[in-house]
Amino acid sequence: MTVTHRTRRTRWAAGSAVALALLFAGAATVASARGDSADGARRTATTSAVQVPAADSADAGFARDMAVHHQQAVEMSFIVRDRTRNEEVRRFAYDIANTQANQRGMLLGWLDLWELPKVAAGQEPMAWMTAGGHGDHGMDGMDGMDGMDGMDGMQGSGNGFQPHDGALMPGMATRTELARLKKASGKQAEILYLQLMTDHHKGGVAMARGCAGRCTVKVEKRLAQGMVQAQQSELDTMAQMLAARGAAPRP
Repeated sequence: MTVTHRTRRTRWAAGSAVALALLFAGAATVASARGDSADGARRTATTSAVQVPAADSADAGFARDMAVHHQQAVEMSFIVRDRTRNEEVRRFAYDIANTQANQRGMLLGWLDLWELPKVAAGQEPMAWMTAGGHGDHGMDGMDGMDGMDGMDGMQGSGNGFQPHDGALMPGMATRTELARLKKASGKQAEILYLQLMTDHHKGGVAMARGCAGRCTVKVEKRLAQGMVQAQQSELDTMAQMLAARGAAPRP
């Protein structure tokens, strides 16, 4: 094993530890903020000081769904780490894994803080995007921040999307696609990862815009707006990386 190869493995091992630490840090911070202890009065005071959305609100729905969405992005990034030695792709995947693991920890932490379930029984994924009778609009015109409230069509019936083969929301890779990524290597793995992550980001941007237009918790709205800007920038980067490999995003 060369020194360079060991260095890459060391970096990714450290990255894995950081990602896991970030996931648990969110929960630890929330537990501390809530004062989870035998002191019931203190716990009640802490919860009452927080803006708590309803279980079927856009705030709760976005937190639940985006946590699931982010988890797959982290998974795909760790898959491609082991399927290519290209440092550009590995660095890009590392950044995505780190960022989305951190954000996922925040989203799950808020659900804990709000004392809301992380899984909503009987509620379809993305239902919060169509609640309130805003109508369905599909996925066109998503490149700018204008029209954030027009992302309703991302939910199943509005955009013709139905959960299938493990893909619960628009943009998510199917089990079959993940299996292909795990078997690919080198340039083939790089192209497939970038194409799958491009689709993933498009779905994530639409969800984040939905929250930016519908969520009421200010800190969550700010996070959603930041996601839109960051992931749109990464979409541009991935288009350039695909072009450099003689490929393009999937139609």
